[in-house]
Amino acid sequence: ILGSLGALASTIGGVMYMHSFTGGGTLLSLGLGMILYTMFVWWRDVTCESTYEGHHTFVVQLGLRYGMILFIVSEVMFFLAFFWAFFHSSLAPTVEIGAIWPPKGIDVLDPWGIPFLNTLILLSSGA
Repeated sequence: ILGSLGALASTIGGVMYMHSFTGGGTLLSLGLGMILYTMFVWWRDVTCESTYEGHHTFVVQLGLRYGMILFIVSEVMFFLAFFWAFFHSSLAPTVEIGAIWPPKGIDVLDPWGIPFLNTLILLSSGA
């Protein structure tokens, strides 16, 4: 409950701060403090269970497993959406961008220069 209230307070405080309402920065700081406190207490309990007791409970193991699965799924969905948007825009350009790809006025990089080097570095760093 404390973590969800912290998320609510930081969201409302952030909006208030961006619109220059008084007390927005204080509410944002309070919400972030509540979230940080919740994270600290939660991770302290998980660390104590694993380090001092020698094992995680089944519920914690299940939560860690689900958390990793959800993280991987969210990354897959992010990149799927990213590439979907790129291919949608490039294969079927809209009238708003002049019905051409790349849009007029955009200088395209040579794909065999810096982008290729970045790809090689990325692939070799995972080996």
